[in-house]
Amino acid sequence: MNLHKSCFYLGETEWSRNGRYTGISDIPLLPEGEEKVRQTASVVFGGGRLIDPSKLTSVICSPRKRARRTLEILLEQVEDTTTKKTLADRTNVTEEIAEWGYGDYEGLYTQQIQELRRSRGLDTDRPWDIWRDGCEGRGGESAAQVQERLDGLISQITSTHKEALEKGDRRSNIVVVAHGHILRAFVKRWLNFDMGARLELMLEPGGVCGLSYAHGHVEQRAVLVGMSFPGST
Repeated sequence: MNLHKSCFYLGETEWSRNGRYTGISDIPLLPEGEEKVRQTASVVFGGGRLIDPSKLTSVICSPRKRARRTLEILLEQVEDTTTKKTLADRTNVTEEIAEWGYGDYEGLYTQQIQELRRSRGLDTDRPWDIWRDGCEGRGGESAAQVQERLDGLISQITSTHKEALEKGDRRSNIVVVAHGHILRAFVKRWLNFDMGARLELMLEPGGVCGLSYAHGHVEQRAVLVGMSFPGST
């Protein structure tokens, strides 16, 4: 038996489409972003599908409106009112999976961030790298700060899964609905990679990725690089 944790990347916003760093700002999903989430959800979310609501023990969601709206669209796929209510009760909306705190870089483009840092006498010998240098200003997070909160969340998840595996409980899968940088950071830490380690990861708006455990052991966290997509039952 194995258990999965699915990461769902929220739909597209005006800022994400334009490449602006969007952390604390509550930018709504574009209509096209909502539709992309619906298209993905229709394939992967539902009874007998990759993400079966009846097998979820928890849903972890960023508190930003765009993430919560993405979750609402996912739950539209759940027709059974009892299951829908159960999932609502099991949803944890938490800052632990909020987007990286960009601080002074909120709403800026990469080029603008680079210019700002150079004006402050930074990055004289190498370009800015968020994974190494983090973000300045009020609310800006370092890579170490992001790692600390993600490691705490991962510890909670693996503890839940360890107990489920010991009991043979097949209905303990987890879904995380969050943002681009934080989900990529999550995957790095899931694999025990240092935050600054070179691991190029791409996420499409409204996309989903899977994480699990090799050989069913929570000490061997793994990425599902190939997943089957069963149809509805």
